[in-house]
Order: sequence, then structure tokens, then C-alpha cells
Amino acid sequence: MRARVIEAEAEVPLAIAAAFREGKLGVMDYYNMQNVISDTQMREAISKGAQPQKGSND
Repeated sequence: MRARVIEAEAEVPLAIAAAFREGKLGVMDYYNMQNVISDTQMREAISKGAQPQKGSND
């Protein structure tokens, strides 16, 4: 199952490149998509909170 996910993830950049070539995806569309992805990653990191550093015996 994990192998299929990895295969699908590998196809994403190829699909984006094809959409650029075919004119189905514009530069601003790509920029907005990357902005949403970055925002989601930031929110996930914030929601996890600060992780204590391992090996710290304070």
C-alpha cells in the first residue's frame, strides 16, 4: 500500500509539468497552490507545539 502512495507522489511533479505545458495551469495558480501547501505545513507544525529536545537533562 505504501508503495502505491510513493508511486502516486512521484507522478505529481510530472502532472504539474504537463499542466504547465498544456496551458491548464498558470504561474499564479502554481504560486497559490504552493502558498496553500506551505500554510498547511505551518499550521500543522504550530498545532504540534514545541517538542522537547532529546538528550536534554535540565
